This record gives sequence, C-alpha cells and structure tokens, in this order.
Amino acid sequence: MRRLWNTFLKGLAAVLPVALTVYVVFWLAKTAESVLGEPLRALLPEDRYWPGLGLLAAFLLILIVGLLVDAYIVRRLFRFGESVLARIPIVKTIFGAFKDFSRFLPAGGKARDLKRVVLWRFGSAQLIGFVTEEQVNPKLFGAAEQDLVAVYFPMSYQIGGYTMYLHKDELRETELSVEEAMRLVLIGGVTSHAQAPLAAAEN
Repeated sequence: MRRLWNTFLKGLAAVLPVALTVYVVFWLAKTAESVLGEPLRALLPEDRYWPGLGLLAAFLLILIVGLLVDAYIVRRLFRFGESVLARIPIVKTIFGAFKDFSRFLPAGGKARDLKRVVLWRFGSAQLIGFVTEEQVNPKLFGAAEQDLVAVYFPMSYQIGGYTMYLHKDELRETELSVEEAMRLVLIGGVTSHAQAPLAAAEN
C-alpha cells in the first residue's frame, strides 16, 4: 500500500506543475475574454464579434499601458496606486509577491531590475542575492564609496526581503539566471536532481 501511495505521489509531482500552469494560462485567457468580451459585444455588431476578440483586446490594452507607463504623469499615478496598496494589510503582502515576480519581465526594453545573481558570505552561510543597482547614488554614501552595489535578498515563500549595499569584492558571481535563482529562493531551496545549475554556483 505504501509503495502504491509513493507511486501516486510521484505521478502527482510530475503532473501537478504542468496542470497548474495550463490552468493558470487558461484562467487568464478566459478571464480576459469574459471581462472585455461583454463590452465588445455591446459596442460591435453581432456579426463582427468572434470568440477570442476579448483576449486580443486585453493584449492590446496591456500593450498600450506599456507604451504609456514611461509618461511622467502615468508613472506618478502608478506609483501612487502602488503606495496605497502597500499600506493595506494582507493586500500589501499579495501585492509585494506579484511585484517581485513582475521583475522577471523586461521593463520597457531596459535592463531587468534584477541584473545578476550573486552569493554573499554571511558567517559560514552563503546567501543568494540579486544585484539591482550597479552604480549607487553618491548622495547616499558619498563619492568615496564607488565600489558599493545594491543587492536584494528575497526571503523564502515570498514573505519579504532585504536590500543591502555591499562592496563588489564581497560578492561571488554565479552561473544561475535570475529566473532560476528566484525560483530556488522562493521554494526554500527545494530542487530536483534535474536542476543542476545550483551545483555550478556552489563550486
């Protein structure tokens, strides 16, 4: 019975990530279609609407927001909305998690917020960090501190994180991509044998 249960768990572990990914993608597409589909049906003649038009409209809407986000007024409005969400209990935790995940995406063609993955020795431990700024504002520490970089250390299971300013010579480069390292940190270091990049970082 125990062997049967272990076999079932192995199957579940193999199927669950794929199933959840497909479900989330399907849910996003269905949500976009249902939210924007109804207004489009009301605005367009019946013979002009076709299934999937709501999803296409959602894509175009996000594209337009991406174009406008560089505008000063729009950027200020976004920052104001983010500051409001960051003050609401529970909501700020959820918003913070999504905000961190959004750093995986290129910001309007610019470099990623999380530029590279490094290791920082803290006593006998080594912490995975993400360099977020290579050139620290001299107004912060003075012009003498040219070797400082900003490093973000997220906490496991996305319950927060810390930004520290460290000297470049204290950091050790890794071969991990930002996506690989963030995924590893968020799940508390749990990894499969197939995920070998960590071994390269530890050598």
